[in-house]
Amino acid sequence: MSPALECMHRQREPEWMDEDNADPEELRQSLVFIERVNRYLRYTRTLIRHLARLSVAWKPGEDISILDIATGSGDVPREILAWGKKRGVDLRITGVDRQAETLQLARETKTGPQIRFVRADALALPFTPGSFDYVICSMFLHHLSENEAIAVIESADRISRRGFLIADLERSRRAYAWISLFTLLSNPMVKHDARVSVKQAFTRDEILELCRRAKVKDVRYHRHFGHRFVLAKEKIVDEMSGTA
Repeated sequence: MSPALECMHRQREPEWMDEDNADPEELRQSLVFIERVNRYLRYTRTLIRHLARLSVAWKPGEDISILDIATGSGDVPREILAWGKKRGVDLRITGVDRQAETLQLARETKTGPQIRFVRADALALPFTPGSFDYVICSMFLHHLSENEAIAVIESADRISRRGFLIADLERSRRAYAWISLFTLLSNPMVKHDARVSVKQAFTRDEILELCRRAKVKDVRYHRHFGHRFVLAKEKIVDEMSGTA
């Protein structure tokens, strides 16, 4: 990509869907839109491909626990659970989100006891170190300041026993033009938040610098279709002690 497309500076601005007084109907429409985009453009499948790579080390019949930070409508846990069932893997997934309205939508579309949803602040997660085998986080870092993003990366590393996956947007002028066109006929919240999301997303160099500041090592950056990236970390677990 040319330097002219990369030189877009990060611009912080609140997204309407993050507001405590967000219009409930517009919020639901926005969450449904995000879910459709994740499904039709196969963004969640990209995350699952990375999880499938990690699953090579899983033993038959092993019970795998996953935490999904800022779960939104819960579409990512549902799709991961469906994938696990096809693979014959026993998954237990906990989705956390701060907004009550968002969690209500997630609970309405819950697919079974393997998924639970908990209201919690992503910046103050109520989980001890190593509470989950894996931590995932999709399309959330761009909502945060640098220090907040560092805190989430630190939490993902601390709470996960075997590794984490963090997926998000990659900022560029091309991504901004693409998302503006893609959301042209959407509701006002989607159109506003989509543009703001790109403007305050991180570039590859910025996100790797945040990992360095978080003192999280051995993280791999993978660039994907649709101006998306996945940060992946796999930990080597001591089978005797059960710790990384």
